[in-house]
Amino acid sequence: MPRGHVPGRVRGSAAVPRPAAKAAPPGGPKGRPAPPPRPAARRVPAPVLHVQRLVAQARRAWDRPLTAYYLLLGGSLLVTGLGLVMVFSASQIQALRYELPSTYYFRKQFTAAVLGTILLLLASRMPIKLHRALAYPLLAGSVFLMALVQVPGIGHSVNGNTNWLSLGGPFQLQPSEFGKLALVLWGADLLARKHDKKLLTQWKHMLIPLVPAALLLLGLIMLGGDMGTAIVLAAILFGLLWVAGAPTRLFAMVMGIGAVMALMLVRTSPHRMDRLSCIGATDPGPNDICWQGLHGIYALASGGWFGSGLGASVEKWGELPEPHTDFIFAVTGEELGLAGTLSVLALFAALGYAGIRVAGRTEDTFVRFAAGGVTTWITAQVVVNIGAVLGLLPIAGVPLPLFSYGGSALLPTMFAIGLLIAFARNDPAARAALAMRQPVVRKKLAGIGRKSTRRRG
Repeated sequence: MPRGHVPGRVRGSAAVPRPAAKAAPPGGPKGRPAPPPRPAARRVPAPVLHVQRLVAQARRAWDRPLTAYYLLLGGSLLVTGLGLVMVFSASQIQALRYELPSTYYFRKQFTAAVLGTILLLLASRMPIKLHRALAYPLLAGSVFLMALVQVPGIGHSVNGNTNWLSLGGPFQLQPSEFGKLALVLWGADLLARKHDKKLLTQWKHMLIPLVPAALLLLGLIMLGGDMGTAIVLAAILFGLLWVAGAPTRLFAMVMGIGAVMALMLVRTSPHRMDRLSCIGATDPGPNDICWQGLHGIYALASGGWFGSGLGASVEKWGELPEPHTDFIFAVTGEELGLAGTLSVLALFAALGYAGIRVAGRTEDTFVRFAAGGVTTWITAQVVVNIGAVLGLLPIAGVPLPLFSYGGSALLPTMFAIGLLIAFARNDPAARAALAMRQPVVRKKLAGIGRKSTRRRG
């Protein structure tokens, strides 16, 4: 065969065209429909991206192990410090009316705050076993002191309520405030031991002896006529039952019995009926029975957005009764405005959230029950006090926790906050985070010490 000859091709003839390739069927491979074209990515504006990053950072910070610890410690100290400022501002005129030094109430509250801070730090460092060991002695001591109040010649009456013990001089003690802490610790320990023995599935173990002991405390309180403290104590009882997992029917039955008893106590007291009739009042009413509630609304309304300034309240000049105790929130609204009152509410909301977080993330039943009881106690007292100042609830004579004047209320409340801090520190993730931060703090302190030494050299 001659060189260069290609089979099937004749020299000098025209090239034979190759068969054309078959066209691909419409659509994707194997006849599938082609995917729709991707839309062009929409460009997110820079401000929106910045907000999204801030939200993501806030979520990460909110989920850190030490969030509850810092919220409890920082929030409680901020509320107490702001309360000292407002007690000093709201109590000056009251002190001068009784021919006392203008700083009289502030000095007593400052002393109680210092003692309360020591109790908070001690409670935050105490092991949980020691807290449980204190439950029974604290309950027995509270019952003894509350019974001692009702002995003629020993108990002291304030504003018609006999719930005080005189300690000599200007110092008085209200044992019912320590009864709240006793019910939380004792009730949590009792329910935790029954939970470990799997007895809480039976209604008699759920209610006995928790409910009879709570009724004993409520009876001693009501003998002195303090309806507000009784409401808070009943809320603690309901909170313990709720956290312990009481059935809905059992919970509703206990709440219904409590509501009927409260209604009977209100209907049999003309003074309590007058307070109930002042809800939403727009005028003082006959014999000025709604004077206090109405002037509390006046104080809040005159504050505006940012208030009239510290010390510039008008209502505390004899128009608003109890401006440094039950109605200190009204004076805060008048002097610091809406911004100040919302700040106080935000701090209490942070404390409530931290307490719920501690109760929800623990495996220890005692910690869960005690954290739930303390959170219910503080939240219920805040709602009762602020609801009365806003005219939404009857005036119950309940102080604002950590904020109002009164050492008997401040000391057990700060111990309870220290209890929550101890629970937050006891979380395994929080313990690990605190252990990792200690070397960092030591290094920073050592660096500061070296720099100061060099400067002195």
